[in-house]
Amino acid sequence: MPRKARVDKREILPDFKYNSVLLSKFINRIMERGKKSVAKGIVYSAFDIIEKKIGQPGFEVFQKAINNVRPALEVRPRRVGGATYQVPMEVRSERRNALAFRWIIAYTKEKTGKPIDERLAEELIAASKNEGSAIKKKEDTHKMAEANKAFAHFRW
Repeated sequence: MPRKARVDKREILPDFKYNSVLLSKFINRIMERGKKSVAKGIVYSAFDIIEKKIGQPGFEVFQKAINNVRPALEVRPRRVGGATYQVPMEVRSERRNALAFRWIIAYTKEKTGKPIDERLAEELIAASKNEGSAIKKKEDTHKMAEANKAFAHFRW
């Protein structure tokens, strides 16, 4: 990071199939070792599996799942007078998306025994119905913030 100049955010081109920047960022997070075409194949085949399983468009289920998993609050450590407090804070919109992507992908990779596209489809379907591991992670984060509401006056 430079000391003086601001770093400009890179503009990510929207996905060519659905014309969505959000989906393009998700594909970039799925991608490993620069293999973007493999990541696109995983996501698009997961969308096809979603359409076969529940009969709804895969992209709409994806959007609903991401909206359901996005956290509104999180706790951040703040050191005050030798003690470290967990201070609840609102989450910026970019970080909300990043956390939602991270949680969905992590819990997708955690499961084993099926191809990655089937696991991703299952996690997205569960998240769109407000259930599953990623939703549980969001609820745990919100509970932690709620429990530490007494330290909210330490915000900076």
